[in-house]
Amino acid sequence: MYSISNEFKSKEDLSQKRQSFGDKSTKREFRSDQKQERSNEPKLKFIPLGGLGEIGKNMSVIEYDDPNSSSHGDIIIIDCGLMFPGGEMLGIDFVIPNIEYLEKNKHKIRGMIITHGHEDHVGAIPYIWPRLSVPIYTGKLTAAMLEARLKEFSIAAPKINILNPGEAIQLGVFKIKPLPLSHTIPDELGLIIETPLGRIAYLADFRFDREDPKEKQLFIDLERIGNEGVYCLFMDSTNAEREGQAISEVKIKDTIETIIAKAKGRVIVTSFASALPRIQSVIDAAAKTNKKVAVFGRSMENAIDIAKRLNYIKAPHGLLIATKQLDHFPKNEQIMLCTGSQGEEYAALVRMAAGEHKQIKIEPGDTVIVSASAVPGNERSIARTIDNLFREGAEVIYGGEAAEVHSTGHAKREDLRLMLKLLRPKHFIPIHGEFRMLVRHAQLASETGVETGNIYVIENGEIVEFNKEGGKISKYKVSSGYILVDGLGVGDVGNIVLRDRQAMAKDGIFVVILTVDHQTGKIVTSPDIISRGFVYMRAREDLIFKARQEIRKMFSHHSEKNPADWEYIKREMRDELGDFLYKETQRRPMVIPVIIEV
Repeated sequence: MYSISNEFKSKEDLSQKRQSFGDKSTKREFRSDQKQERSNEPKLKFIPLGGLGEIGKNMSVIEYDDPNSSSHGDIIIIDCGLMFPGGEMLGIDFVIPNIEYLEKNKHKIRGMIITHGHEDHVGAIPYIWPRLSVPIYTGKLTAAMLEARLKEFSIAAPKINILNPGEAIQLGVFKIKPLPLSHTIPDELGLIIETPLGRIAYLADFRFDREDPKEKQLFIDLERIGNEGVYCLFMDSTNAEREGQAISEVKIKDTIETIIAKAKGRVIVTSFASALPRIQSVIDAAAKTNKKVAVFGRSMENAIDIAKRLNYIKAPHGLLIATKQLDHFPKNEQIMLCTGSQGEEYAALVRMAAGEHKQIKIEPGDTVIVSASAVPGNERSIARTIDNLFREGAEVIYGGEAAEVHSTGHAKREDLRLMLKLLRPKHFIPIHGEFRMLVRHAQLASETGVETGNIYVIENGEIVEFNKEGGKISKYKVSSGYILVDGLGVGDVGNIVLRDRQAMAKDGIFVVILTVDHQTGKIVTSPDIISRGFVYMRAREDLIFKARQEIRKMFSHHSEKNPADWEYIKREMRDELGDFLYKETQRRPMVIPVIIEV
């Protein structure tokens, strides 16, 4: 068994350890737009367009490339998610996958399969599906949520094909049978896919819940699949760094019920809108304690309406009430289900905590349960919301698994290890995780018996190719960069715009307006200066005075050399004035010279 160090001491160390998994070169040609070398031998390809080396934006391509076929092969797409922007992506709403490769190979696509209804797996469909118009296959709940989402975008919803566990469908050469898995949202589907080279298993978000009676059948099915043989396993890596196993949803339900039963005043519960098992736990606890439940937040209202209609949530008649009916009941009989578990700016709980909610004001005696984990990047806004709740006198129960009010939806190392032992794959590709998570998952697979040479740690755009001899990582890559969604614009904001936003946010903007006589080419008035986010002009009149003098000298010098070549003059002044301001302040604002002829 290959031994892998637990620490990467340098980029060179990381590069060397990366090569230990699969036949991989650290340098790869980018050849997406050029014809790749072809042979007459069919290949099975895995091409991630999102979700590897990051959390979110999950989208995978499974392709059977057959030069002997009239269509040259078949493609299926698994998931189509979005990613929330990092702090450096100023003003960006969402990030979605680059589908250039799919658009070029649209004739090969046989369908898009969605594993479940979370935004990081389904959220990009309103932006991407209209460009591909391919059949969609998913579970019943996910289909209903997706139809509602497309309606919000005024997109004529395609006919969404329902995948029922145990019922196989044929898409090109791929025979796909969904496998029901446990997650924080119902209808999570693992995919068992028969291919010409063998069976592959694609397991996106999942966990084992050993206290759920339905899991017994799952273990039987997994053991059977493993005995029949798995050529390649793709598996969620989100918790590959965390030892142990996920807390049972039964335990979370018991904890929430105990808190609600002991509460002397109002109870406010916040969770993800899609966490329907958690919402059902709150409803069950309310029924046992004779309390009423009101829902605050449009996304949660919509999720509950869909779930009730499809019988995924059950509530006794009269238990769920309108928010305006709360005042008809004593405070110790009131439960509120709210959005805002991630500290979202306009979510119900955030407005309550800030004292800005029109109906609900937090007060001493209230109990608030934060039944969710922090999505990376949201920690500060969540902490601020909890602080505000404490300031208003509420008792706040938070801390996720530590407080036993939340359970992760992603398998930890013990469960990942068990899945690897049950399925015993010949090849293994870790998916769904930041790069360190993929590496830790690869190490785990090696420890459980998968040959190190059959483990492939890759990132978005890289290609793993399989043939009768085995697998390798191709020297080619496909386009897989970020597509940024900003308001109504999709892809119109790129790196240059982001750099400008970052520069303005970091050091501000310094605008110089020069009014120039058209005939003489001389400055008519004193240069006008506008400073925003750089210096307060009244407090730094000395700097502004010196800047005006420098501007006159620069303009005079460059206009003598290149009279009336305003673009050249502005370009030179931008650089020289930037150097001058940096020398004076050790800050480099964005400098924008403007020349107006009169």
